[in-house]
This record gives sequence, C-alpha cells and structure tokens, in this order.
Amino acid sequence: MTVETDGGDPTVTAATAAPATAAEAATDTEEALIEEGEIAGDYLEQLLDVLDFDGDIDLDVEGDRAIVSIDGGKDLAKLVGRRGEVLDALQELTRLAVQQATGIRSRLMLDVAGWRANRRSELGALGIEAAKRVLESGEREALSPMTPFERKIVHDAVATLEGVISESEGVEPNRRVVVLPE
Repeated sequence: MTVETDGGDPTVTAATAAPATAAEAATDTEEALIEEGEIAGDYLEQLLDVLDFDGDIDLDVEGDRAIVSIDGGKDLAKLVGRRGEVLDALQELTRLAVQQATGIRSRLMLDVAGWRANRRSELGALGIEAAKRVLESGEREALSPMTPFERKIVHDAVATLEGVISESEGVEPNRRVVVLPE
C-alpha cells in the first residue's frame, strides 16, 4: 500500500496483483464463497440459538454461489413459511449479514428443510410438462405467477426441449412464465 499526497490531501492506493492463472482466480473465488458460507452459517447458527430451534447447517459451493442449508430440526417448517416467503426473507437477511461482514453483496442461496430443493424438482417437472403440452397442441401456455427464482427454474427446464421457448410476462407480483412453440 502506498500513501501519496497531493497538495496536502492524503490519498491511499492499494497495489493489487492480479492472479497469475485462471486456476488461481478460481481458487480465490471459491475461497471467497467458502468464507461467505461460513459467515452465513455463523449468523444462522446464532438465529437458531435465539429461536431455540434445532438444525444442522451444511455449507457448499455450487457454481458461483455459496449454498447454505439447514436440516434436521422439527420446527424448521416455520422458517420456510407459506410458499417460502419466510425463507426468502431469511435468505435476504443472511445475505445482508454477509455483506456487512465482507463489504461485498452476496448471492448465497439458503435452503431450509430441503424446501428449495423439492421446489426446484417440482418446478422443473412443471416446466417439462408444460413444454410437452405446447409441443403437442401448438398453443401457448401461461403458467401461474411465480417468483424470479421459480421462473428461472421453469425457463431452464423448458430450454432443455427443442421446439419450444419460454418468456416471462406481466408485472410483479403477477409475473408468469409463458411457454410458446418455437
């Protein structure tokens, strides 16, 4: 780090070396995601203690996200809420706790009692089924309104089949996926 002065105003500049290889950059990214997961895990552990809920916290890295899951407790359904609304709020609070500790906006994904994993499977199947119906009928099909997380899963599922495409239409909170023949 160097300190430069210009007319009496101190300016601090940090010398940062870029990673020499792509492998080093990937390692740095994974280490940062592991750190995010650990911070999130500590935050969630404190929350579970305050609520007097039992649960095991598992940390993982998947792609470019830290994945934190809480499993094993009997009261965990309360942390999911109706249609995952409490889970979404808890995820946002956890992201903010990570941001406060690191100074960087987190994209971590939180799952409680396997709810997101199960929802992902359900939505993937829904997208495939809708795409097959559209392929057979040739008619567009609009699905029920969904959150951005849910729409992405459906779009990804539809994209696996040839001859159909999907789009989102509408305005939140009534934005929905529409499956169309290609």
